[in-house]
Amino acid sequence: MRVMKFGGTSVGKPEAMIRCAELVEREIKIHGEKPVVVVSAYSKVTDLLLDAAKKAVRGDIEAPYAAVAKRHADLLNGLGLDEQIGQKNLSELHDLLRGIHMVKEVTPRLYDYVASFGERLSSKCFAALLRKRGHADAEAINAYDLGYVSDANFMNARPLPETYENIPKAFEAHKGKLVVITGFIAKEKNGDITTNGRSGSDFTAAIFGAGLGVDEIQVWKDVPGVMTADPTLIKTAKPLSRLSFEEASELAYYGAEVLHPATMVPAIKRGIPVRVLHTFDPEAPGTLITVEGVSDPAHPVKSIVYKEDQVLINVRSERMLGMEGFMARLFEVFARNGIVIDMISTSEVSVSLTTDITDEKRLAALNKDLSEFSKVDIQRDKCIVAIVGEGMKHTVGLASRAFKAVAAAGVSLQMISQGASEINITFLIDNAQIPNTIKSLHQEFFGQ
Repeated sequence: MRVMKFGGTSVGKPEAMIRCAELVEREIKIHGEKPVVVVSAYSKVTDLLLDAAKKAVRGDIEAPYAAVAKRHADLLNGLGLDEQIGQKNLSELHDLLRGIHMVKEVTPRLYDYVASFGERLSSKCFAALLRKRGHADAEAINAYDLGYVSDANFMNARPLPETYENIPKAFEAHKGKLVVITGFIAKEKNGDITTNGRSGSDFTAAIFGAGLGVDEIQVWKDVPGVMTADPTLIKTAKPLSRLSFEEASELAYYGAEVLHPATMVPAIKRGIPVRVLHTFDPEAPGTLITVEGVSDPAHPVKSIVYKEDQVLINVRSERMLGMEGFMARLFEVFARNGIVIDMISTSEVSVSLTTDITDEKRLAALNKDLSEFSKVDIQRDKCIVAIVGEGMKHTVGLASRAFKAVAAAGVSLQMISQGASEINITFLIDNAQIPNTIKSLHQEFFGQ
């Protein structure tokens, strides 16, 4: 058995959704068994839903709601499907938006509730399309009705351990059917809907793949695989044929949008290969991600990625010098304010850290707490650039090549870090310097 996950672009238009249905049928024909299908919301619909939740607070309900309803109606009409499909979900969404206006507040719990309608609508639409094409047993099922239980960390939830035991038991009732599952969403133990972060449908696919012990997890995208660089910046970027789990995890964490950063975790635990494939060119080999990657001494770098809109926090205190417990106090402040650290660099009396948390209230609270025992400088609009490849650990002089390329682009580095695994080098620049930096690095390591 295989899991096939389709992203928002892949199901965002009638012709694209039909292509995905054809890929499911192709999979059945090739392997003689029905895959488990996981779908994202239609492209940009999650943004529309979150915007609708914000606007509902001040009473602007009808226009944002209509925008979501129209996207769903356009898909149904374009596919020739019954316009009543998903209407109960839309009515529930409308009532929820009115409720948000009444309380005049939208919490993370409510954001997740609102965001869940994207996948709940797209899964019903895709299952209906499959039934129209002759697959009478196709059914849309919410992930939480198939045993997916998460913690209560709304907007960034993680599965509880029992999820992996629940899933195979829940699937017994649907054995032999063509199941279409909602990506991105789960429920915590009290029954409230949670989401596992933006682009989280990849993660859902991996969770169900691990729970069912499948042969392969397929992630179908609108690109031909994991690339040597962002193809919107580097037109000559090439797809990578193979990556190790460790390389893929680093790339995902540092900005490769092809995969959700947490996708690798369930797959690694169960040793299940992940294959990134191209929806619009199914015969292309894509990128295979396994425990063992392929290292080429002539090309130690696999990919160059970046993570923009970071915040740099510089903390300086003479109390650091020779004082035990300072770092513990520092990290306790970050934890108390819910600030996740991406990079860190230390000297005798200062610490520099980065985070992707940009919420002004949380940053102001952090600044206030840190200022009690140190001088604080917070800078925004920064970007982490990461150079990743397992071959890097065996290559002398690679860092000097990277920094030479960055200098040639006229860019100054603001932080530098190398992980203990030695398969990446990361550094910090300004957002405005991204294009020149990536182009210069790609030319240095890939010659184009």
